[in-house]
Amino acid sequence: MYKIKNPYRPIRAEITGVISETPTIKTIRIVPEEPITFETGQFIELTIPGIGEAPFTPSSRPAMKGIMELTVMSVGKVTKKVHELKNGDIVGVRGPFGKGYPIDRFKGKEILVVGGGCGFAPLRSLMYELFDRSGEFKKLFFRGGCKTPQELLYRGEIADWAKRKDLDIKLSVDKGDSGWKGNVGVVTTILDGIDMDYESGIAIVCGPPVMMKFSTKKLLDIGFKEENVYLSMEKNMSCGIGKCGHCRLGIYYACKDGPVFSYDKVKDFSNIWE
Repeated sequence: MYKIKNPYRPIRAEITGVISETPTIKTIRIVPEEPITFETGQFIELTIPGIGEAPFTPSSRPAMKGIMELTVMSVGKVTKKVHELKNGDIVGVRGPFGKGYPIDRFKGKEILVVGGGCGFAPLRSLMYELFDRSGEFKKLFFRGGCKTPQELLYRGEIADWAKRKDLDIKLSVDKGDSGWKGNVGVVTTILDGIDMDYESGIAIVCGPPVMMKFSTKKLLDIGFKEENVYLSMEKNMSCGIGKCGHCRLGIYYACKDGPVFSYDKVKDFSNIWE
C-alpha cells in the first residue's frame, strides 16, 4: 500500500472528467501527479485551493491505477465548489487514510452488500473489488435503495451488474414512477427471503445514518452476527490521522481506526448513528 510521506501535504491532481449522476450528485475523475493507491473503504481528503478540504471515499475501482473517481453530493461550501470544477482544474489530495474492508476475511463466505442513497459511492468501489475477486466468495448479493428512480446512482453500470452470473441484485425506491418496475419501499423491505446462510454470512452496510440504523437492526433480526456486519462510519473526518478529534467514535477515531467497523465494535457508543 502507498505510504504517506507527509500526511499534511496535498498531492496535486488534475480534473480529467466530470459526470452528472443526478441533479445534486457528480462524479469527478482526477489524475494525481504522484501515485496514490487505496484499499476499498479507505478515504482521502480533497483540497480545493482557497476554499478548504473535505473527506471522500473513492468510488472507483481500486485496481484502476493512475486515476481516482469521487462521487460528491452538493451539500456545503466545499462540495458546492467541487460541483463547479471542470476539466483541467487542479485540486489537492491527501491520503489515503483509515482502514478499508477486510476483504481477506470474507473469503469463502456469502456476502450481502446493502446500500442507500449516496452510500452507493463507496460501495461501487467495493463491488468492483469483489467482482475482481469473485471466485474467492461463495455468493454475492446486492440490495440497494434510494428515494426516487431519478436519484439512483450509476444506473447504467448497475444494469450491467444485473447481468452478472455471480451477483444476485435487487433495488428499491421509496417512491416509484410510471417507469419504475422494481420494488417500492425502504431498503429493509428487500432484505427478507435472501437465499443465503445469515449466520455465517457477511453483511456490509453503507448509506445515510437512519438507513444504516434500521438496516443493521434488520440484519441482526434475520440472523447475522454482530461481528459479521460491517459499517462505513464516516464521522466528520478532518485531519485524517487522529489528531483533531472531530471524528471521535467512543474509544475510536473514525479516520484511523475506521471508517470501516464491525457492528460489535461500535454498538454501545451513543453517537453511532449521529
